[in-house]
Amino acid sequence: MKKVVLILSLVFLANIATAQTKYEKGMEKAFSLWKENKSVEAANLFERIAEATPNEWLPSYYAAQINIINGFAIKDKSTLAQQLEKAQAQIDKASSISPKNPEIMILQAMLYTVWVAYDGATYGMKYAPKVSEIYAKALAIDNNNPRVVLNKAEWDMGSARYFGQDTAPFCKEIERAKTLFETEKKNDDYSPRWGKERAIQMLEECKK
Repeated sequence: MKKVVLILSLVFLANIATAQTKYEKGMEKAFSLWKENKSVEAANLFERIAEATPNEWLPSYYAAQINIINGFAIKDKSTLAQQLEKAQAQIDKASSISPKNPEIMILQAMLYTVWVAYDGATYGMKYAPKVSEIYAKALAIDNNNPRVVLNKAEWDMGSARYFGQDTAPFCKEIERAKTLFETEKKNDDYSPRWGKERAIQMLEECKK
C-alpha cells in the first residue's frame, strides 16, 4: 500500500512539474515573440496561456499590456474600441485573480489614457478623473512601486503642462521612481519589470 501511495505521489508531482514547465516555456516563447516585434502573436499566446492557467494573472496582464500599447498607434475609432475591449477583458480577468494589484491598476489607467490621447476633447472629461483616481489608489496600496510612482508622475506632469503649471515637482517623483527601479526586488521571473528606461528618458527631459 505504501508503494502505491508513493507511486501516486510521484506521478502527481511529475504532473505538476510538467505543467509548470509548459507554463514557463509558453511565457518565454511569448516574451520572445514580443521582443521580435511580433506583438500580436505574443498577445495571442499570452491569452492562450491565460486560458490554460486560470490561477495565473500574469498572462492576462501581458496580453492586456500589449493591446493597450498598440492602441496608442490606432487611428480608427472602431478598431481602437475593439482593441481596448480585448484589453479590458484581460484586465478584468487578471483583477479577478489578483484583486487590488497596483500593477494591474496601472494598466487600467493606461487604457483610459489611450482614449484621452486618441481624442482629449471627447474623452478627457470622462477618463482623466478616473486615471488620477486609479493612480492615487495604486500609490496608497504601494507607495514604493516604481511603475506606480513613474506613471503617476508622468500623468500629473502631462496634466500640469496642459494647464500651464510647473512640472518641476513631478521631476522629483521621477527621480524617486528611478531609485526605486534600481533597488526593486522580484518574486519570480515574469513579474513586471518595465519602466526604468522610461524614467531615465524623462529625467533627461526634465534637465532641458
